[in-house]
Amino acid sequence: MMKGLVPATSPDAMSVLELLAEGAPAARFEELLRTARHEEVSDDTLAELDQAVRLAASVQSRISHAQQREAGLAALVDTAHDLTLVHGMDALLHEIARRARRLLNFDMAYIGLRDADGEGPASSIRAAEGETTSRSVGLETSDDSGLGGLVQRSGAPAWSPDYLTDRDIPHSPDIDAVVRAEGLHAILAVPLGYGTKVFGTLYGADRKVRYFTPDEISLLRSLGKLAGVAIERARLLEETRAEVTELELDTSRARSSLDVQRRVEAAYIRLIDLVLSGCDPQTLAEAAVRELSGAMVVRDCLGRKVVVTGTPPELAEADVLRWTYDAHAAGCPVPMTGGGWVAPVTAGGENLGAVLLVPDEPLTDGFGVRLLQLTARAVALILLLQRTSTVAHDQIRDELLEELLGDVGPQPHRLVTQARRLGISIEEPHVMVVARPEGGPGGRAAAWASSYAHRMSGLTKFRDGCVTLLVPGADPLAAATAVSAELAPVVGHPVTVGAAGPVSGPGHVAQAHREALSCLEALTELGNLGGVATPQQMGFLGVLLSETHGIGDYIEGVIGPVLDYDTQRFTELTRTLDAYFASSASPTRAAASLHVHPNTVSRRLERIAELLGADWLEPERALEIQLALRLHRTRHTLQHRQANSGAAGSAGGQAPQGAAE
Repeated sequence: MMKGLVPATSPDAMSVLELLAEGAPAARFEELLRTARHEEVSDDTLAELDQAVRLAASVQSRISHAQQREAGLAALVDTAHDLTLVHGMDALLHEIARRARRLLNFDMAYIGLRDADGEGPASSIRAAEGETTSRSVGLETSDDSGLGGLVQRSGAPAWSPDYLTDRDIPHSPDIDAVVRAEGLHAILAVPLGYGTKVFGTLYGADRKVRYFTPDEISLLRSLGKLAGVAIERARLLEETRAEVTELELDTSRARSSLDVQRRVEAAYIRLIDLVLSGCDPQTLAEAAVRELSGAMVVRDCLGRKVVVTGTPPELAEADVLRWTYDAHAAGCPVPMTGGGWVAPVTAGGENLGAVLLVPDEPLTDGFGVRLLQLTARAVALILLLQRTSTVAHDQIRDELLEELLGDVGPQPHRLVTQARRLGISIEEPHVMVVARPEGGPGGRAAAWASSYAHRMSGLTKFRDGCVTLLVPGADPLAAATAVSAELAPVVGHPVTVGAAGPVSGPGHVAQAHREALSCLEALTELGNLGGVATPQQMGFLGVLLSETHGIGDYIEGVIGPVLDYDTQRFTELTRTLDAYFASSASPTRAAASLHVHPNTVSRRLERIAELLGADWLEPERALEIQLALRLHRTRHTLQHRQANSGAAGSAGGQAPQGAAE
């Protein structure tokens, strides 16, 4: 027998191969060595057998490692397949965390993602598996702390066998608190991304110290790449679904809108056919109500009810006027309190009236409001057909007022004739009113002025934020007060009003307009916004502002009753009044200067109070009275001197005749 050979029954290298082929566990190899030593084989054989066992152990280790890698790759393949079946971002994240935990036998796995656009500086934990506290999900992490920060900055895996004791990691109190609460030690983090974009981190953690092998790191890194693709796919899928849903909604809305437009068009064609057939507003309103359901009222530009269908509720006239002016200012239907609507009836900017609808069911913008607006247009068409001549008259009215406010030509009778054709007696007394709303939409004021001028048989123009009105009347203060009381609630703001007149004939309208504007400007300068003024009302200031009211009118307006009383009864109330003010309002001193008894002065003052009013001694009235007395005295002196001068001239002219005789 050659050296080194052993009997076939003795352990040898072939026995090792047989065990290796069988896939025997490591204990069987150790048992083979013990058997060889027990049988006292030669040293060379024992050494050869020992080397063969070591080589077999190495082969087994490699086979085990390959099997583990194969199992890991198989698990990755299964994971990739399963991730494609998961729908919904939250479910996908939980599946990824669960797979990571099972793949490397972690105690805990969790996922952190950046915000929606992936550009923010912080991430938050979106899903966790194996957690024992509720502090993990929702935890925010930043790029300057924790393993997640290292991964986000470098795009490479980062790990620590014992996180809390690792000083090479930038720690965060919030992250450390969660790690401590979960009892974690070893943590492995890999990036989640797609292409070159990193938008999250996949973590695996153990509650014991663990040194991760390169294979484990590589395996989790591969899972992170697969998960990144799946997350990006899920995100794109959600965006696509959202876009598809939005497109479906847009399509549905478009179809619904098209159906509504077709219904509106069909209804409007029916209404227009009625108009073209020569129907009246009542028939048109009844047809519209059949489409809209409810009660409808058609009002003309003067606010009069032209048509009433159904049983509309009682509404305050002031509220209806306000809503009507709002509708005209907006140029479209506006809602009323209580569910009703008001639509303006206009043609070329002219206020023809309004349509009020109180529907049985709330209107929708798509059908109800649109059809109401078209109904108002159909009503406007009927009114225009009925008022063709009136529309032409309105244009002539505007042109007439423009001419009256300008320089009247050498033939004023032409304007008188033109005004008569419009039903306006311009030769009769008229007052000029200029009103300026101190706020609010100008459309309301313009619409109101058009209606008011028609009601008053006057003329109007809206220019530079002011309403100019020429209306019949002899009392400018009463007209201005009426305009202020009616216009202010409409615009919802104070209205400053200047008025002048009365004037008769076309030649004085422009002058009255200038005086009214002067009063308006005077109120503005005096800070009396929202006030009303006329030249007569403004006292001596009105003498300066007025082109028609002189000193005589002012004196007559202030102390006229006293002057008339003296003239009719040959009394001396005027002289007594003058002496009373000259003596600093002392009846005793006034009596001394008049050489009468003080009781006489007292009785005269009582008579003056009856003539001028009980407030004649108020400071403002007293000042006006003193100024009027002084103007009266000065005018009387000048007239006396002029009379004496005329008498002296006549005497001088007759002297030569006497001498000749």
